Amino acid sequence: MTEAAIAIDRLSKTYAGGKRALDEVSFDVPQGQIFGLLGPNGAGKSTLINILAGLVTKSGGSARVWGFDIDKNPRNAKRSIGIVPQELLFDPFFTPREALEIQAGLYGVPKGERITDRLLAEVHLSDKAGAYARTLSGGMKRRLLVAKAMVHSPPILVLDEPTAGVDIELRQLLWEFVKRLNDDGVTVVLTTHYLEEAEQLCDRIAIINHGRLIANEPTRELIAKAQDKVVAVEFDRAITSLPDASCFDRVEQTGERTVEIQYRKDRVNAGEVLTALAREGYDIVEISTKDPDLEDVFLALTRASA
Repeated sequence: MTEAAIAIDRLSKTYAGGKRALDEVSFDVPQGQIFGLLGPNGAGKSTLINILAGLVTKSGGSARVWGFDIDKNPRNAKRSIGIVPQELLFDPFFTPREALEIQAGLYGVPKGERITDRLLAEVHLSDKAGAYARTLSGGMKRRLLVAKAMVHSPPILVLDEPTAGVDIELRQLLWEFVKRLNDDGVTVVLTTHYLEEAEQLCDRIAIINHGRLIANEPTRELIAKAQDKVVAVEFDRAITSLPDASCFDRVEQTGERTVEIQYRKDRVNAGEVLTALAREGYDIVEISTKDPDLEDVFLALTRASA
């Protein structure tokens, strides 16, 4: 198979009452990538995921999962995708092993082909395999949901805010597992509000705002679009008045002898900033720069499309 893992074409959803959650969204998720789907709360991300999962009926457009149209081949489309929901959904009276066995049975996985114990080991729940799910911590429940999504070995895994409420150590364990799945060929779609995670993990990122697609590019290219840059400068003596130049967008004093200067790199280079500072009569002791990150790009794009 050479086509996209997920192909979405002019997908729309209007809820009763007229709220338009998705407005002709189109993009492809390439096979084998970790793909970030980002956007503010209420942007339409969960609606899109629920349409792919068969939980919400679309109003228009089309979607294909692993080559299967979600309307024409819903069974095959559902078998090709594993969804980790945002909410902690579980039966408190089943053990993790029972929960995985039941889930595998619902997907028609024969007993001899089930990978329950392997999944429990992968998400570090082997020692809790026989405990009631209600006794698990929040992080353990989150990892159990990831294991449940993989019982039928789908080629696509969708993670909807998987690290919400999870501490740093458990978050790292979860990402190690996800990266191993990706190394084995599983395509991963990730929604998260932790933008540093998306920046580190994702090969490509799409951003949705108010139901519309406003960006879809490789992560490095998307970050490179940010034009605001910050330079931190330490002078040789106390600052008596803030430096001022037409090439500065913002100047903020951060200490007795230090300032931060923001400028747009599409209009000014660092050399011009330093030249403007030298004209102020200060000698520079130390200088450092802060490159833009995904958060800067995200805020700029979502504000522009508000």
